[in-house]
Amino acid sequence: METIVKPQNKGTKQLFKNPILEKLSRTHIAVPLVIFFSYSGGLLYWSITHTSLSAGTTVAMFFIGLVAFTWVEYNVHRYIFHLAPTTQRRANFQYTMHGVHHEFPKDKTRLAMPPLLSITLSTILLLVFRLILGDLVFSFLPGFLVGYAMYLAVHYMVHAYAPPQNFLKVLWVNHAIHHYKDGEMVFGVSSPLWDYIYGTMGKNSKEDRAQATATSL
Repeated sequence: METIVKPQNKGTKQLFKNPILEKLSRTHIAVPLVIFFSYSGGLLYWSITHTSLSAGTTVAMFFIGLVAFTWVEYNVHRYIFHLAPTTQRRANFQYTMHGVHHEFPKDKTRLAMPPLLSITLSTILLLVFRLILGDLVFSFLPGFLVGYAMYLAVHYMVHAYAPPQNFLKVLWVNHAIHHYKDGEMVFGVSSPLWDYIYGTMGKNSKEDRAQATATSL
């Protein structure tokens, strides 16, 4: 069972008493985007100049990394961010990691990963995937991190801006369903692919989707 919080479309909440930790928990969306794109560019440059990977292999591994991220995004959101709060410790962890975002979904300072975590996570992934993939990591991880950057950008836009009148509107509507109608459905943010595969897209009516979207604005 998940802790239910009522979304507040205005305001923010202090998570940490320590002012340094509190400041580190907030960031501008541009900071992690610059970090991830720069990190990815550096890895691709290294791949071109220091490995024997062909152009075809590099492109293929980049797109495999991109798709792999959408799968990780889905599973992290579903099973970690929405961890069942069966104990007080788990409840506190879940709220700090993601519950506060559901309570204050329009708090722009908490829509992206803090810089220190961004750099640390990227480096850990590089070391882990290097052991598994060898030189392929220098083309796979850039795709993975670009996927992460795209997720952050989409997540920021669906909370900060009104839905566009084009094919991208579905991303706004899907995330509105997740936040304002059913937090146990529609876990994909940058892509609905895995929601369809794992059966968590749901069958919301046109009226339900319109109501959720209107509530999010």
